[in-house]
Amino acid sequence: MTEKVRIAQLSCGPEYSGVQKEIDEAAAMVDAEIFFPDIMLADVRKGFEEFGLDVRSPDLKLAIARARALVDGRIDADAVFIATCFRCAEAAIVRNELRRYIHENSDLPVVSYSFTERTTAGTLLTRMEALTTIARRRALLARETQEGITMGIDSGSSTTKAVVMKDNEIVGTGWLPTTEVVRSAEGVVELALQEAGLSIGDIEAIGTTGYGRYLIGKHFNADLVQEELTVNSKGAVYLAGAQHGPATVIDIGGMDNKAISVQDGIPGTFTMGGICAGASGRFLEMTAKRLGIDITELGPIAMKGMGDRVPMNSYCIVFGTQSLVNALAAGSTREDVAAAACHSVAEQVFEQQLQEVDIKEPVIMVGGTSLIQGLVYAMGQLLQTEIVVPHHSQYIGAVGSALLASGFVRGE
Repeated sequence: MTEKVRIAQLSCGPEYSGVQKEIDEAAAMVDAEIFFPDIMLADVRKGFEEFGLDVRSPDLKLAIARARALVDGRIDADAVFIATCFRCAEAAIVRNELRRYIHENSDLPVVSYSFTERTTAGTLLTRMEALTTIARRRALLARETQEGITMGIDSGSSTTKAVVMKDNEIVGTGWLPTTEVVRSAEGVVELALQEAGLSIGDIEAIGTTGYGRYLIGKHFNADLVQEELTVNSKGAVYLAGAQHGPATVIDIGGMDNKAISVQDGIPGTFTMGGICAGASGRFLEMTAKRLGIDITELGPIAMKGMGDRVPMNSYCIVFGTQSLVNALAAGSTREDVAAAACHSVAEQVFEQQLQEVDIKEPVIMVGGTSLIQGLVYAMGQLLQTEIVVPHHSQYIGAVGSALLASGFVRGE
């Protein structure tokens, strides 16, 4: 029987808001154990004074002391979960500093999260699953080359992708909109196999990821069913040739976004989600539809516009679309509106996700939205760096799944 992954919780407020039971439930769903590190009162006083943050909350002082105990090796843990209420500015500062402190001074995987009273176990599940994956499968995540003939399937919220890899090369791809999860998966598998000139019987191992990973994993009898945070980060650094040293992965999806700090191919800190779909690829799809163009045309058109000419409501997809409609009615050009939409999404990701990870070059953008040139440009402007978009970036989850699945070809 696999031992439970021990996740140390550093937090302020989940017990009072009713969220603690959701955290415990999410951990139990991935066979992990949430625990609060035991420390002495003297440790609290010393840790708070030496850390240098003048916080008033006793719970935050306790979280700081517990973080120091973890870094000093006085507490045995496999991963760290930092949680504070999204309404508290002081807690946001401490959460960010603790995440950075633990990441820089230990090899413990860390995820930080700002919860609301409506946070559920389902919301937390992918984060908990990623923490346990890093703890349990570090050797698998360290894999740098694909072997044999493997397939990866990524069942995303907007699109379903499949990739066939043979001897460290991509030989077949498939891409379809996600409608019925299994049917879409069967369609992309057929496309990828046809391009590769292979049959399903030739495949030696299959990996699945994305929202529909469990359903399609069961349908295809997959060897590996893994959440998208670890899979996408692995696929990103593989395609970008950045498996050694630091990297930052940004994946702006159809429903949520992911920002992942990677070291030597293994994710260390990560965040996902967002306040509203106004920061997602879905908003860009709606923008393209309103402009009467295909989503593939949005990027080039945005590159011709000036986004600062169009005021955009930043957070809500509904009000963001209203701003877009108002701008067009006031005579703004399609180019300026497209540029403003791209900048709005990039700005939200910068404010909501990228503050929770340490940005280190290369910065790699992946997923379907990485093909939108205007969005990549806007992100580069905000981060003041050149963004890397590797070939096949839109297949990132499928590539990562196929790469990691090859660890099962010879029963590794």
